[in-house]
Amino acid sequence: MPAVRFDNVSKIFRGAHGAQVHALDRVGFDIEAGEFFGLLGPNGAGKTTLISVLAGLARATSGRVTVMGHDVVDDFAAARKALGIVPQELVFDPFFNVRETLRIQSGYFGVRRNDDWIDELLANLGLEDKAQANMRQLSGGMKRRVLVAQALVHKPPVIVLDEPTAGVDVELRQSLWGFVARLNRAGHTVLLTTHYLEEAEALAGRIAMLKQGRIVALDRTAALLARAASTMLRFKTDGALPPALAAQARITGRIVQLKARDAGEVERHLGTLRAAGVRVEELEIGRADLEDVFIEIMHGATAAPQEAC
Repeated sequence: MPAVRFDNVSKIFRGAHGAQVHALDRVGFDIEAGEFFGLLGPNGAGKTTLISVLAGLARATSGRVTVMGHDVVDDFAAARKALGIVPQELVFDPFFNVRETLRIQSGYFGVRRNDDWIDELLANLGLEDKAQANMRQLSGGMKRRVLVAQALVHKPPVIVLDEPTAGVDVELRQSLWGFVARLNRAGHTVLLTTHYLEEAEALAGRIAMLKQGRIVALDRTAALLARAASTMLRFKTDGALPPALAAQARITGRIVQLKARDAGEVERHLGTLRAAGVRVEELEIGRADLEDVFIEIMHGATAAPQEAC
């Protein structure tokens, strides 16, 4: 039995002038128990809609979703109890301190005498000295830590992290991933959505990519990286690239990335840059990473190549 199953899930909204908007279009895949799974896609791809259906906050137009075998519609209470969800938004009750917030959250799931686990969460998330602080007094990063603790307070077998490190500091990011990785090793299933693709590459054993509500890639992380195995030429420059290179480059500020099939093409790129008088700084030659794969798939995928699930 998979920990999470999305079975041919579609979600249709009514857009302007009554037009139908397919936020999800026959999305289907399983997440196995104990797996660390990444769900990636650009803004508007349908990631949050899919998680909302999983959490019971939205109802699919068609298809079925189960959590630990429990249907999220027909057996909502059991499905919700098996989930711990860290949302994107900072939602909190301003009338309670951190410990009270976690005790109340425990009560929602019928968990009593939970202070030992609450103490462990506070310690692992760097909240020990904030236990008696009112939620209104916390910084955005600290509020994010409390959201993570709330999601974990009833020890759910399935943890859903929806952009959990958006806008947080490096210290929280490292401590959070260390803690979540330990939970995953202990058997918890983790579903992660993130725009920090280096996080997904480092943590997720398998990844699905959504584009316009459809799955366009679904495979093990290593297989996705191997699919786009190529050499990447990375450097900084203040100069304008020759048109032939500019057309194929990925440019972020002063940073330029160029794909090269082999060492010969690396040398041809460098020769073209020299001939054009482009000054190159901090030159690096490395392998394609998940961000390279993601951009290639998003720009080119129209079908849904998938592994056998």
